[in-house]
Amino acid sequence: MKKLLSVLFLLATVGFSQQIFAAENDKPFAEERIVLQISDPNPFKQTLVLNVANNLIKHYGQDKVDVEIVAFGPGLRLLFKDNVNSNRISALSSSGVKFAACENTVKGMSKKLGHAPELNSNAITVSAGVVRIIELENQGFKLIKP
Repeated sequence: MKKLLSVLFLLATVGFSQQIFAAENDKPFAEERIVLQISDPNPFKQTLVLNVANNLIKHYGQDKVDVEIVAFGPGLRLLFKDNVNSNRISALSSSGVKFAACENTVKGMSKKLGHAPELNSNAITVSAGVVRIIELENQGFKLIKP
């Protein structure tokens, strides 16, 4: 009887875990899951990461690839409201690309700037950029650092 209860508990736990993953996964038919890291302030690298996201959408189609760009450290500047790429970010967001901004970096930059930086409205904050990347890798995402 204990063995049967243990098996039932295990099955329920696995089912619950799959439900959580499915809830987080808004692209269940994606063939590829990609997380793009931007941690560099260089405008060329910021443009490059957006180009890579765009190329992935073009190649696979927006329903067949799940892309999230995670910005932290100096790379957070990509997600500033006044960044020259804000229109491209909006267009990519409309194609399903997600943008994550590191809250740790926001706090650090707030101290240096004397105020919190205004972020692009398409960006969501996550507690830590590196932790977000680890979470996504644990969900099967592949890390690309252009």
